[in-house]
Amino acid sequence: SPAVGCALSPAAGVSQVTVRDALNQALDEELERDERVFLLGEEVAQYDGAYKISRGLWKKYGDKRVIDTPISEMGFTGIAVGAAMAGLRPVCEFMTFNFSMQAIDQVINSAAKTCYMSAGSIAVPIVFRGPNGASAGVAAQHSQCFAAWYGHCPGLKVVSPWSSEDAKGLLKASIRDDNPVVMLENELLYGVPFEMSEQAQSKDFIVPIGKAKVEREGTHVTLVSHSRPVGHCLEAAAVLAKEGVECEVINLRTIRPMDIETVEASVVKTNHLVTVEGGWPQFGVGAEICARIMEGPAFNYLDAPAVRVTGADVPMPYAKILEDNCIPQVKDIIFAVKKTLNI
Repeated sequence: SPAVGCALSPAAGVSQVTVRDALNQALDEELERDERVFLLGEEVAQYDGAYKISRGLWKKYGDKRVIDTPISEMGFTGIAVGAAMAGLRPVCEFMTFNFSMQAIDQVINSAAKTCYMSAGSIAVPIVFRGPNGASAGVAAQHSQCFAAWYGHCPGLKVVSPWSSEDAKGLLKASIRDDNPVVMLENELLYGVPFEMSEQAQSKDFIVPIGKAKVEREGTHVTLVSHSRPVGHCLEAAAVLAKEGVECEVINLRTIRPMDIETVEASVVKTNHLVTVEGGWPQFGVGAEICARIMEGPAFNYLDAPAVRVTGADVPMPYAKILEDNCIPQVKDIIFAVKKTLNI
């Protein structure tokens, strides 16, 4: 089922909310809460957003708060960064993060570095958000994961939600943050329903940036992931549990700053580590986690080398069968766990 691995058990005040609706809720609440917040991007206003994330917001808040832009990422990202420097709080939507490469100079050179270069006198409170990584059947130029790219750059915060709770809480925290935040969503998760508690649906709910979440407790191996592969890790853990292998599944939530302490505490307990991501292997998020574990106190607790499960080291093919073989599947995670546990 698409909502496999939802952490909450059904209870009073718990309801099913899709990631799309959670993001819409967050934007609506933050636009209402702070008049400096505005949304801009391609088709975000009259069309209700390419993915319907901004549904109803233009009708509610009007042209000044929800702004349709021309197809020019460098142009509208520059406008957004300038607006943030001038004291507004823009939410800049990319139709896909692959298109953010048209504006990467604005994101890195203008947004990420300005606070440092101005000795802290100019803040750039801006959120860059949109779908990241592989969707389905959209080939190489629309399927790249930018977690490692943006996670590489000081001055940015980078978040990567999985569940509806992640999506709502992280977007609200990102909009309220005084630093530039890159929010890497996943298109294939937009329509997936997750259980959300009454608390998570309140206007005060935020997920703190820089804190990972243990989605499943376990004792034999630590699985660390972010975005859509978190669901795959939970599915793999459910299969492995039937064979007597208990996996601890960690949802990173934030790529930068990375919550390595939660990963270390888990590795000290399980003595084994497998990282899972949709991006390419070289200089990837998993590579960074492995390096940090090796350099820190948890290294001495490892009983086997850490194993990375990643996307294939090729541009994404268009053909479905090739695409499936380029993206980590549940069977790949199970294979990696058995390899590291030597079973």
